[in-house]
Amino acid sequence: MERLNVIASHLSMSEKRGMATSEVAGSVKLFSFNPDDIVVVAALRTPIGKSRRGVFKDTHGDDLLSQAFNGVLKSVNIRPDEIGDICVGNVNDARASVTARFAQFFSGIPHTVPVSAVNRQCGSGLQAFMNIAGGIKNKAYPLGLAGGFEMMSKSGMGGKGFDDMNPRIMDVKEAKDSLIPMGLTSEIVAERYGVSREVQDRFSMDSHKKAAAATKNGHFKAEIIPVTVEVEDMEGNRRTITVTEDEGIRGNTTMEVLAKLKPAFKQGGTTTAGNSSQTSDGAAAVLVASREEAKRRGLPILGTLRAFAVVGVAPDEMGVGPAAAIPQALKMAGLTIDDIDVYEINEAFASQAAYCVRKLGIPSEKVNPKGRWVWYPCVWEQEWELLPSSNIILETYVLRDLINVYKHLNFE
Repeated sequence: MERLNVIASHLSMSEKRGMATSEVAGSVKLFSFNPDDIVVVAALRTPIGKSRRGVFKDTHGDDLLSQAFNGVLKSVNIRPDEIGDICVGNVNDARASVTARFAQFFSGIPHTVPVSAVNRQCGSGLQAFMNIAGGIKNKAYPLGLAGGFEMMSKSGMGGKGFDDMNPRIMDVKEAKDSLIPMGLTSEIVAERYGVSREVQDRFSMDSHKKAAAATKNGHFKAEIIPVTVEVEDMEGNRRTITVTEDEGIRGNTTMEVLAKLKPAFKQGGTTTAGNSSQTSDGAAAVLVASREEAKRRGLPILGTLRAFAVVGVAPDEMGVGPAAAIPQALKMAGLTIDDIDVYEINEAFASQAAYCVRKLGIPSEKVNPKGRWVWYPCVWEQEWELLPSSNIILETYVLRDLINVYKHLNFE
């Protein structure tokens, strides 16, 4: 908080001096403002619901996604026909591109606006963002819409298409390893890198408590679109509810409670229901533009893309990608681990998240300060890890923090 106050004072001084060509220097590198910079001008999401038994279990993915589309467009008064392209990240929907198209039409976006879907597993939403960013950078269009959704109440985990596979897969080790269930890859990471059950449980507990505190203090309100849906109870009665907060946060969990849970994927293992993510339903959208276009339209600039990195890892080590990709992104941006104030890292399983933090040498207080409550490896990625970086010192704030922080700092 102290550093944020310092940043805010720097920004205030910059405004008074009419400074508009460079970003705050501080202790890290100075970035220039360029007309072709890729910037975020709006970002919103639905609440997150527990799959199969939560608030969105009777809702369709295209309905949730259209809520996100409508939310961002209305928040900055952009006409639907002004969008140059749409790209949506999704993992488990076998017809994701069609679902995205339905959501487009439900949102009043005309058929002249193209749409596509992309699947890079937990990084699908981030890839959707980069696809739109690439189109803007190549001057195919000045304004685009990126998003992500998962409806695990409908599609479950892993999707379809694994019933007719090439038998050669069993002859190639890494191809065969690609079929290992995620729960078992969590066990492999824990064993291979010495992440104990206690470390995993504590990481999970801390994550839930941070998320509960953030919710209680209203830190998510600015980014969540209230969603009104019908839900059916066990007796078959339907009622209408309006959802405004996330489901699944267990702020009252303790080490004692977590220690009582049995291993979920392997006898004698350390990965449990308590230190693994829940399956969830949710959607989000981000409006992306060039800096020149945002300035021309008088749109707010919530963050600037400064670096992006994709690095492959062994298929039997699910979730360790951040440990490999973050150093690459920092190198591209000319920054170091210590230059970053906040890191948002996927918490599919506490094993992989704790390992990544340790491997990178990130101080614990900089990791997921609002929690990710170790709950879903796809939705949260789809929604909020769309940006690996933003303006200057807040380089790795993801979108939910950009909304809450940059609006108050009034960066530009």
